[in-house]
Amino acid sequence: MDYEQAVLQGDRRALARLITLVENDTPQGRQMVDALFKHSGNAHIIGVTGPSGTGKSTLVNGMVADLVERFPEAKAAVIAVDPSSPFSGGAVLGDRIRMRAIVESPRVFVRSMASRGALGGLAHNTQAVSLILDAAGYDFIVIETVGAGQSEVEVARLAHTVLVVEAPGLGDDIQAAKAGILEIADILVLNKADRPGADATEMALKGMLSMGYPGGEDASSIWVPPIQRTIATEAEGIGELVTAVSTHAAFLKSGTGWKQRDQVHLETFLRGLLQRKMQMEWQQISDKTEYQSLFKQVCSRDLAPYEAIARIQP
Repeated sequence: MDYEQAVLQGDRRALARLITLVENDTPQGRQMVDALFKHSGNAHIIGVTGPSGTGKSTLVNGMVADLVERFPEAKAAVIAVDPSSPFSGGAVLGDRIRMRAIVESPRVFVRSMASRGALGGLAHNTQAVSLILDAAGYDFIVIETVGAGQSEVEVARLAHTVLVVEAPGLGDDIQAAKAGILEIADILVLNKADRPGADATEMALKGMLSMGYPGGEDASSIWVPPIQRTIATEAEGIGELVTAVSTHAAFLKSGTGWKQRDQVHLETFLRGLLQRKMQMEWQQISDKTEYQSLFKQVCSRDLAPYEAIARIQP
């Protein structure tokens, strides 16, 4: 199959098959990412992260529905990174179940990806998949992280706009503040705002923002993350949230922010590919007899670790 032309022509089945090839890191998948790369660079990538239990999937469902209704000519895609099954290694697909309202739309493409043990709340090939969706003509790409809560800052290197979702009643006023996840937020979303404790959580968020943005800066040159209250199950506040997302995109495009974030995306992608190449080369080294001999000497304490590494020939 000519995946390149099929994807560019809007063949959803070919797109799904190609994403599988990329997710499995096949040679054909890598070749097609390179072939489609020149067609990418147009989509607005929106990252959605935050602790489990904040209602991220329901929020994404409502937000994407609003986007395609507000922009009749636009297409939106969702990459929902799910926890891996400990038995099959596949995705649990819980996010897709909660997105029934949008999965049937011909202008919406939803793909669940297994995290496969990757840290940072994302799967290894998330960025490659987002490039394919971008090339396929999707105007908005929403990446929802796995929901670990305190290790999900990697999405900031993939997205133009990062939404950090919080909710009252999770045991802490601000769960994610412990890991500094608020620092990556472009928009703070206080979901489940009808629950008791919402006012206290919002005050805590404002307190965190006041430390990072003490005031006095030129409002035209710095973006201060707004706090948007939502009740995703009732679609309350979703329209205002989408407006905030559009406003942030306009802010980035008014200066150099959009270009800078694109450069960060590509640098992150190249660094990831380089790290994986080095891991493969290391695996090849570790399979050699020379390494096994050095390893035995280290185990017997006849050779120090750093000295052993210095002796390894690439």
